[in-house]
Amino acid sequence: MSKLVLTEHRVSDTTISTLDGHLPNVGVDTVLQSANHPMYSSTSSGCSSTELAARPIRPSASSAYCWDTGDALTQEFVPQGLTSSGDADDDGMWGTNKVILSGWTHNDDLAGSASDDKGLARVAFIDANTPGAFKYRWVLLVVPTEGGDNFAKLGSHLGGMVWYGDKLLVTASRGDNSDNALFVFDFKHILQATVNAHDIGKVSGGYSARGYQYLMPAIGSYSLGAGCNGNSISDYPCFDGLTMDRTTSPFSIVANEWRSTGGTEPARIFPYSLAAPGGAMPLVTSGGKAYATENYVTYAVGLQSVLVHNHVFYGADARWGPGKHGVMWRMTTSGATSDTCSGSDLTNACWAQHSEGMSLWWSTQQVWSQTEWAADSAGGWNQPAIPERVLFSVPLSSM
Repeated sequence: MSKLVLTEHRVSDTTISTLDGHLPNVGVDTVLQSANHPMYSSTSSGCSSTELAARPIRPSASSAYCWDTGDALTQEFVPQGLTSSGDADDDGMWGTNKVILSGWTHNDDLAGSASDDKGLARVAFIDANTPGAFKYRWVLLVVPTEGGDNFAKLGSHLGGMVWYGDKLLVTASRGDNSDNALFVFDFKHILQATVNAHDIGKVSGGYSARGYQYLMPAIGSYSLGAGCNGNSISDYPCFDGLTMDRTTSPFSIVANEWRSTGGTEPARIFPYSLAAPGGAMPLVTSGGKAYATENYVTYAVGLQSVLVHNHVFYGADARWGPGKHGVMWRMTTSGATSDTCSGSDLTNACWAQHSEGMSLWWSTQQVWSQTEWAADSAGGWNQPAIPERVLFSVPLSSM
């Protein structure tokens, strides 16, 4: 358990205040009102056959949405973690809005990627107020520098995200140069860029966010004792997925490691307790340290996210390969089960294709998730891209 201990780091109030003074500070409502990308309901003509085929076979999706064309086909960024106002508050509302946050990371495996693009992390703020008419706006995640007089890109895989109260926690995957495992953002600090340029940070005439209109600066982080090891359950873990569990007291976040499909190494699933909402930082700490409350080990592979509800662990093996559906495992300390279905290459491969983060909308008990791929027909990052990205929900009771 000692390798799971996190050390809390806070960006000073002065730094955050200084940065706030350089750029307009807006709220979630402003971002949603400026949404400039439509999403297409699966019941409309806006989704392709390959996007619709990426939905789960069993259970069937309650709702599903496809992305605006440019995001449906881009190979530069890929969808990863997911959270919502259904995590943030038990009534599922942020003010008067229903919001879904979809995290996308730069595809560093794409040939020809520029070095200053690697690790870029952006979040789609999805206006989910009107079923069938979702829309979204991109927000770039950054870290303050120079005492708040500047900022730089956040390097993160965004494998997992949790919105809790007024804070957003995101995973750093394999960490950064300071071994950070989690970054923390505050919804009271969403800033508007004043210059539209390729650069990130201070430029002639103001501040730019790589062409994005809005940015969120990190207000803190949690680090491990050293760099993570993605192949050992006895070393520091690489945080991949992150979800929220409201069935514990206090509430908790649940992190998990990822092991590739076909691998034999076990992976850890480990929760941390959440403090009362509204505090400076979201995790329960003692002496500046956050301690995992449990440490579970699983031989399930390909787990991009693990959702826990009343001690049942839901995790999908997001199998590699064009058109491959995943296997959704229901795991307890007594064993694991999965659904069976027809129409897939494996009898229990019934879940969505290449699924990523999951989030339980508490007030509706709907589980939201999203799929990743816009690869070519061989599963590589070449053109032409085949759109297979879909945002969808299923009832928790059907899983």
